[in-house]
Amino acid sequence: MKTKTSPTKNSMNRSPFCRGFLLILLVLACFALSPTARATCQEGCLSSNNTTLGEDALLDLTTGTDNTALGFNALLSDTTGTHNTAVGSSALYANQGSNNCAIGAAALGANTTNSGSNNTAVGMDALFLNSGSNNTAIGASAGDSIQAGNDNIFIGFTAGEMVQGGSHNIEIAHHGTPGDIATIRIGTKKNQKNTYIAGITGVTVAGGVGVIVDASGHLGTVTSSARFKDNVRPMDKASEAILALQPVTFRYKRDLDPEGIPQFGLVAEQVEKVNPDLVARDEQGKPYTVRYEAVNAMLLNEFLKEHRKAEEQQATITQLKRDFRGTVAQLTTRLDEQAAQIQKMSAQLEATKPAPQMVNNP
Repeated sequence: MKTKTSPTKNSMNRSPFCRGFLLILLVLACFALSPTARATCQEGCLSSNNTTLGEDALLDLTTGTDNTALGFNALLSDTTGTHNTAVGSSALYANQGSNNCAIGAAALGANTTNSGSNNTAVGMDALFLNSGSNNTAIGASAGDSIQAGNDNIFIGFTAGEMVQGGSHNIEIAHHGTPGDIATIRIGTKKNQKNTYIAGITGVTVAGGVGVIVDASGHLGTVTSSARFKDNVRPMDKASEAILALQPVTFRYKRDLDPEGIPQFGLVAEQVEKVNPDLVARDEQGKPYTVRYEAVNAMLLNEFLKEHRKAEEQQATITQLKRDFRGTVAQLTTRLDEQAAQIQKMSAQLEATKPAPQMVNNP
């Protein structure tokens, strides 16, 4: 602290005692007016179970209880919040909520609303702008842009840093997107190339459905309810395209399958030439795989068409047999009638023949 001396000559002529006394008063006055006078390193236990260590930690506290602030400006603006823990410079700096835990410089630094409670932030700037509740962020700058979202989980360096106001998100090693709501993102295509999850292989889910994935890694299932469909109409001849498909046997390249297990299926580029709607594409728009679930539906339609043809043919054959039997029966009846008439006529002819005469020989 620089001290000032009086510019007047009179003060220079006073006794050493007076000059010393005035100098002390001047230093105290300058210290009182200095903007740094407020920044005192507090250390100790305050009233109502509050604990501080650091310059201006819990400086504005009034009725809040059971708070712990360790670090410069930690929980500085907290007045009525309770059960908060702040470790790090400016951690929970503007906090007015309760039951928050912030570890790291500026973690939960802008948590200003009374409703911003039950948050956990570990890492520099983690949940920095947050004013929501029940959020968990672990990692430097994790969730640092989210403001009013609730019940989010961010794990990893800058995880979820793009999420702004959504709730119920889980972002692990992924930046997220501004519009994420109730979304789970794990890893990035740039960094993660394979996924292994235990507890799936060999487990039967009797009422389950197949899971599919698109080129961006978005998981989901195929819904079949009419509630989610428009322009529903019979497939008719559209399914005849599969009759031009060429099923093949093949082996994946060694970098995909070192064991070279024989495979059976279709080639996406060949399928594209038959029906482009039957292929799924990668992010560059190139054919990536075949939509086998669509092929199966078309196969079913062709099977049903052939089945109906077979039923119609069987009905025709049955009718022909029935007609044939009827015709044979009619012919048999007529033949019987004709035979009876012939027999009757033969009897009549026999009856009209003259009686044989006896001839005497001399």
